[in-house]
Amino acid sequence: IAPVAPGAPSELLERRPDIRQAESRLKAANAQIGAARAAFFPRIALTTDYGSVSDAFSSLFAGGTSVWTFAPRITLPIFAGGRNRANLDVANARKHIAVAEYEKAVQTAFREVADAFAARDWIDRQLAAQQDVHAADGARLKLAERRYAGGVATYLELLDAQRSTYESGQELIRLKERRLANAIALYRALGGGWAPASAEASAV
Repeated sequence: IAPVAPGAPSELLERRPDIRQAESRLKAANAQIGAARAAFFPRIALTTDYGSVSDAFSSLFAGGTSVWTFAPRITLPIFAGGRNRANLDVANARKHIAVAEYEKAVQTAFREVADAFAARDWIDRQLAAQQDVHAADGARLKLAERRYAGGVATYLELLDAQRSTYESGQELIRLKERRLANAIALYRALGGGWAPASAEASAV
């Protein structure tokens, strides 16, 4: 897996499925508010086909007053007995919930990315140190082999050097596996990689 590119933008997180889902819910909640507000408006034509004011519109206010009047042929939802107001209140409440869910999704995404980066830094330090340990064990093993071949070291000393080299090598493999698992976790946390969508598309 390629290393994370320097200056990776936080906009990468917008590709995460949980953020996209929360964003879709927020857009749907906004649409519901728009529909609830639209329900307050009378469904009539303001003008005729010739552009003049329609009779239905001109008859909404009788005698120059500001009081709504209506005929049976006109639907005025503003008189729906508080139903429209209740619908608007519900739509606003749903929007507040959607906003909270979106904020939570964004916070979760940033926390997961921060945790993945912190884990990566820790693993990298451990990996570098373990590479030094394994290299030192390898050098010690070679020395033990030469000493044993020359009759200076005992067979137990050779076995001990082999054991140390094997154990440090196994630990090195384990850390490399953890580094790979961390790269996968970071890949997921960033919404599918660390290259902008435009760069990924151009690379295809």
